[in-house]
Amino acid sequence: QVQLVESGGGLVQAGGSLRLSCVASGRTFGSYAMGWFRQAPGKERELVVAISWSPVNTYYVDSVKGRFTISRDNAKNTVYLQMNNLKPDDTAVYYCAARSGAALSTNTYAYNYWGQGTQVTVSS
Repeated sequence: QVQLVESGGGLVQAGGSLRLSCVASGRTFGSYAMGWFRQAPGKERELVVAISWSPVNTYYVDSVKGRFTISRDNAKNTVYLQMNNLKPDDTAVYYCAARSGAALSTNTYAYNYWGQGTQVTVSS
């Protein structure tokens, strides 16, 4: 099993940047694909970005392409989300998630482990 802890959220002006981190703990975490989801008030949770274990491939929702970058440091059991040129529409609670298996998934229900979430607020 794996446990996830997010950090790095906060309040930022439009055009600014934030870097989210998700630290995973557990003996089997190294074989897990990871993803970042977000949920804004009144909206469904959506997948933002995802990264596989090996070989490495990534997925980005269209609205963040060119602005967000996902990466992972397996030695540190950490996945990162670099968010640049933030927009007010990016405001949401961001959740780190992990799934058993190396392949990434865009299906929310494929992810078995979730962090508590970190708030990202972008002001205009």
